[in-house]
Amino acid sequence: MRQVYSILVNNHAGVLSHVAGLFTRRGYNIESIAAGPTEDTTITRIVIVAIGEENELHQIAKQLRKLYDVREVEQISYNQAVTRELVLATIKAPLSRRSEVIQLANAFGAQVINMTDDTVTLEASGNDHKVRTLLKAFEGYGISQMARTGMISLPYDGMPEDWEPIA
Repeated sequence: MRQVYSILVNNHAGVLSHVAGLFTRRGYNIESIAAGPTEDTTITRIVIVAIGEENELHQIAKQLRKLYDVREVEQISYNQAVTRELVLATIKAPLSRRSEVIQLANAFGAQVINMTDDTVTLEASGNDHKVRTLLKAFEGYGISQMARTGMISLPYDGMPEDWEPIA
C-alpha cells in the first residue's frame, strides 16, 4: 500500500533530519520526500510517500505525532489530493530527431529549457502518473540525465472523506 503523509513541522535546522531519522530507525522505506516553507514562515511542510502494510503505515503516523517539532500529521489518500512533482530530464536528441522530441515534449506540456547539438533538456510537472508516462515516452530516445523533486501534495479543499473519483 502507498501512503502520502503531509507533515507540518516547526521551521528550524535539523527537523527534516529528525523526521527522516524516524523512518530509518523503524526500518520504513521512503519512496519520496519533499520539504518547503508554507504560507507561515515558521512552519515547513514535509511530504513523504511511503510504501508498506496498512498497519505499518498507521504506526508511522503515530510515531511522527510523537516528535517534538511536529505540529500536524495528515495521511492523505492519493485520490483525494492534488499531487505534483517536478522533473528535469536531458534527452538525447540529435538534429535528425530533435523536432520529434520537441513535439513529444509539447504534447506533455513540458518546457524546453536548454538545447545542445545532441540533447534537449526538459522541465515538466504533473502527478505521478503523468511524470512516469512522460519518462517512459522518452526512454526510446535515451535519457542521459534526470532529476525528480519528489511528490508534493495538498488534500482537495472541502472534499467529503467518503468521496470516490468517477472511474
